[in-house]
Amino acid sequence: MLLNEASNEDDESYCYRRLGMIKDNLGQYNEAIKFRQKSLDIDEKTLPPNHPDLAASYNNIGNVYRKMGEYSKALSLYERSLEIQKIALPPNHPDLAASYNNIGLVYDEMGEYSKALSYYERSLEIRKIALPPNHPDLAASYNNIGLVYDEMGEYSKALSS
Repeated sequence: MLLNEASNEDDESYCYRRLGMIKDNLGQYNEAIKFRQKSLDIDEKTLPPNHPDLAASYNNIGNVYRKMGEYSKALSLYERSLEIQKIALPPNHPDLAASYNNIGLVYDEMGEYSKALSYYERSLEIRKIALPPNHPDLAASYNNIGLVYDEMGEYSKALSS
């Protein structure tokens, strides 16, 4: 492949990714998926199989499916993203924490609270190491854990989270 061709494909992927983000922000989820999938298709052809950008693409499509309530599709994409990140990133990278959190969100929305709690706790462990103690993502982790305990009726644990 010529250098210019790779550059054009990168630009095309970027444009589709941005269009997908816009459609997602507008709540036009089916269109968002189409654009994000086009970007992913290009990236799968041009990037190594464990490139962090691929993980981000899987994650972004998973986000849209989660918003649509298509939890099994979202979960599959989040898990694929996490698989890539475990290979491509250091073990305490904040993106790993975000992936664990996203999987927790899906399980939480499905009412599978013990699974959600497990993923939220793993996310929190990473965030405690990777982020400063006053980072808002830490607060989000504690909040998510507290909400799960609340949903499970374990109110004292919810208050202490």
